Amino acid sequence: MTDTDTLRTPPASRAVRATPGAAVIASVALVELSSGITQGFLSPLLKGLTETLQVTAAELNWISIANLLASVVFTPVLSRMGDLYGHRRILRWNLAIVLLGSVLVGFSRSFDVLLAGQILQGAFAGFFPLLVGILRNRGAGKDGDAGADAESRRGISYMVAALVAGIAVGLVASGFVARTVDSPTAALWVPTAAVGLALAVTWPLLPESAARPGGRIDWAGGILLCAGLVAIMLGLGMGGLPDWEWSSARTLGCLIGGTLVTALWILVELRTAEPMIDVRMFRHRNVVTVSLVTVTFTIPMIGLQVANPVFLGTGPAEHGYGLGLDPFAIGLAMLPNLLAIAAGALAAPAVAAAISDRLTLCAGSLLMAAGYLASLTWHGSMPLFLTGTAVAGLGIGFLQHSTRTLAVESVPHDRTSVGSGINELLINVGGSVGAAIVLTVFAARTPAGETLPELGAYTTSWTICAVVSLTGAAISLLYRTTKDREARS
Repeated sequence: MTDTDTLRTPPASRAVRATPGAAVIASVALVELSSGITQGFLSPLLKGLTETLQVTAAELNWISIANLLASVVFTPVLSRMGDLYGHRRILRWNLAIVLLGSVLVGFSRSFDVLLAGQILQGAFAGFFPLLVGILRNRGAGKDGDAGADAESRRGISYMVAALVAGIAVGLVASGFVARTVDSPTAALWVPTAAVGLALAVTWPLLPESAARPGGRIDWAGGILLCAGLVAIMLGLGMGGLPDWEWSSARTLGCLIGGTLVTALWILVELRTAEPMIDVRMFRHRNVVTVSLVTVTFTIPMIGLQVANPVFLGTGPAEHGYGLGLDPFAIGLAMLPNLLAIAAGALAAPAVAAAISDRLTLCAGSLLMAAGYLASLTWHGSMPLFLTGTAVAGLGIGFLQHSTRTLAVESVPHDRTSVGSGINELLINVGGSVGAAIVLTVFAARTPAGETLPELGAYTTSWTICAVVSLTGAAISLLYRTTKDREARS
């Protein structure tokens, strides 16, 4: 080891033991809590925003799409920078970017400004990979060490639970503000308070990563990846709107051009010594399987982020369907789904130990399918509808934990954030596809001059989500556990 290497990589014991473990876990949970609040606060407000900002329910899907497009840009770069320059250092900048976006959202009085703030808030996708890097470097076993892997799995389950708890807090807090404050946009300040608190509290507490592998950022690969995926998702998002249409030159240009740029990115990465993402990992069966399951479970999970809250807030007396809830009641009605996600994430390590990672992936997808079929069948009954969302949430919790854990365990410690970042990137890709599908369905089923779609837009969306979840269950059976590999050898 050279003197330069010694300076770059400080001793692990000195770097990570200065901060008590409880303070690290609490700080990590607080950051994920703020991430959840940032992701969940808008849901109870969506129905009201159609009137306040003069937009249709279909156009509201652009909130999810803008968030996801930004996440595609931020995630790989922030993840790689965390592995190279220190996870804590990059996390601080990451929090500052999200805080800036939250302030912009708070000041927004037009849909364009709201979308601009949402783009900056999309940087929250970098939180999870950077926090996993802090935890995994702190846990510091060798790759494949059973004790380190078990600690990492527990830590990830806590992070997912904190994320979901944050979404629940965001729902209730923004709904409460909307109910009690006269200003229709007062609740838009909720994420500013949450992210500001997280930045202030965690600044002195989180430890820096002990090991730095050295190297550089593959900017060419990063730019090509972002350009390709953004073009594809832009085409998917715009193709369902009347101004573009699927057969238009703009839509096809985005889809075909994005696909070609992504193919070029693969060629560049194969020839790069230090790629942004090592595409050779996708030669492994399990990596491909987990990646596909990640996409299939996020298509319905994020695709229904706008649809379900709008359905809950639609009045049956006026539109012939919906449950007619106010913003605060919408937040409460979404809690069964969120509590089930948290319960599933916390239970997932024990479930996987009992029945295997493969069957946990399959069970999660099957529960999601059952939940969406319940929504389709019993959407006229609030108790049964909410029960369906809770069943789907339990499956989402299993998959949130399992896919994130398996993605991290597939890479060495010095690439922890990149491994987690790949999974977050796939979550964004799947979510963008889901949002585009729902946007297309809603746009097609919204009568001219109306802001809300027909009931068929919801039933079609729930049906598609159930089919996609069943597809994920079938794909998950391709995953090979250690016992499967031993039996075949």
